Amino acid sequence: MLALFRLLARLPLPLMHRLGTLLGWLAWWGSSGYRRRFRTNAEAAGFTKEQYRPAIAAAGAALAELPWLWGRPQGESVLPKVVSWSGVDTVEAALAERRGVIFLAPHVGSWELLGQAMAERFVDDFGPMTALYRPARKAWMTELVDGSRDRRGLKMLPTNTSGVRGLMRALKSGGYTGILPDQVPPRGQGVWAPFFGRQAYTMTLVPRLAQQTGAKVFTAVCERLAPGEGYAIRFAPLDEPALRDPKAPVEEAAAAMNRGIEGLIRELPGQYIWDYARYKDPRAELEVGS
Repeated sequence: MLALFRLLARLPLPLMHRLGTLLGWLAWWGSSGYRRRFRTNAEAAGFTKEQYRPAIAAAGAALAELPWLWGRPQGESVLPKVVSWSGVDTVEAALAERRGVIFLAPHVGSWELLGQAMAERFVDDFGPMTALYRPARKAWMTELVDGSRDRRGLKMLPTNTSGVRGLMRALKSGGYTGILPDQVPPRGQGVWAPFFGRQAYTMTLVPRLAQQTGAKVFTAVCERLAPGEGYAIRFAPLDEPALRDPKAPVEEAAAAMNRGIEGLIRELPGQYIWDYARYKDPRAELEVGS
């Protein structure tokens, strides 16, 4: 499997995206359960078939680009080749203040490339990006995933109490982090908050980090363009008072965060992972989720 993955990493990215489109449609027609979850979540959120239909192919493209993202040689730059930026001047001004910055990057577009690209762009002026990292569950993937995160500009911490403390210290010292905020956290590490009109168990990690450190919060998305056209990364400040006020109830702050996530998804409903069980009950776990 490792050999196949490394072979695929040598193929042109546009070709992999086209293969991913095929994979996405094969998964769609091959699983009635997948289709049902996908449709239920997208339509319950208020999107039409025309709006969410492109996400079928996008799900396959997200999988197909992983060999290139994880297997490309260390030190090879992705920025000049495939990435354009919007809103980066505002981000760099916030980073220059050295008060901490939190990027909210939900499962929209290419969140894997987003992390690598941000770390590569910002490391020289602002140091590495600190993030929490859960090891791969499958042994054969460990080497691949570890290699993808062990890159210049990325400082990975374990998804436990020690890691969260390290993340807090990094923000208080003026660093920055990227977090996938639409994951269902383990039981006891979230609150129920509205998400597209339904109650979803929502992580409290981001609200607590923002309230306790005073870090600025931005939404971030890496839109996957047509095959061969690369990616467009966009940032926007999330101006929600509850995320800045340490006295605001965490439920209010979690709801504010979810509104920011909803805004990104409304911009790109065709690149959201609609089959994710966002409304499931949380599981019990001892470690802190990322």
